[in-house]
Amino acid sequence: MEKVCQVCMHHCRLKPGQWGICRARKNENGEIVCKNYGQISSLALDPIEKKPLRRFYPGSRILSVGSFGCNLRCPFCQNHEISMIEPEMSEDSYLSPEELADIAVKCQEQGNIGLAFTYNEPLVGWEYVLDTAKLVRKAGMKNVLVTNGSALAETAEKLLPYVDAMNIDLKGFREEYYRKLGGSLWVVKEFIIRAVKECHVELTTLIVPGENDSVQEMEEEARWIASLNKEIPLHISRFFPRYQMADAAATEVKTVYALADAAGKYLKYVYTGNC
Repeated sequence: MEKVCQVCMHHCRLKPGQWGICRARKNENGEIVCKNYGQISSLALDPIEKKPLRRFYPGSRILSVGSFGCNLRCPFCQNHEISMIEPEMSEDSYLSPEELADIAVKCQEQGNIGLAFTYNEPLVGWEYVLDTAKLVRKAGMKNVLVTNGSALAETAEKLLPYVDAMNIDLKGFREEYYRKLGGSLWVVKEFIIRAVKECHVELTTLIVPGENDSVQEMEEEARWIASLNKEIPLHISRFFPRYQMADAAATEVKTVYALADAAGKYLKYVYTGNC
């Protein structure tokens, strides 16, 4: 039986045995199944600033976990080895929510404050995030989501009660650009609007030369963010050649600083990255 996945804006209409665009969800016997549930490709204890989060428990560390799959197709993906890989090619190991939460608790001795779902797109496997986040919260620790925000409100509502902080990628501020990446600016904006009402939110924009590097676009983006709350931190990051853009030129440092200055006219906290 054909089934429609309801997690994100793609609304993938899947026949039995067919995978969604995210390569993490599949129609099995007429039901949409989360196939990356508990399949862990990456696990590391990171500084919280690496997420990046600058105004959420600064100086602390957080256990960071990733699986495989993503519902966007960014040609500059920094983690394409896991986010874009075919499921059968993924080198991962299974950890139950209980096992992962237990690891997070044990890492408290090393300064760990909780668990960050990151590296790939965590929302395509929201069921595992939810099950694990409940246990982490019960243990008195924090949950962090590093996401592209390309999910429907129904997906966000299930997770928000258990998420303490998010870093959300705001790829740019033109719908045309988002379409090139396989996404929707409107969907991400709605996700951000909902998230800032429930948890600590910081935003990241990766500056890609010739795509989203105009001062005019950055000022428009910053004004919109400020309309929600001028104290929402914005990270403006430098692009380096990666994945399908390996032959492209890196963003000039002076461009990043100029855009940070432009955003700083409207926002209290603007940070530069990769400079």
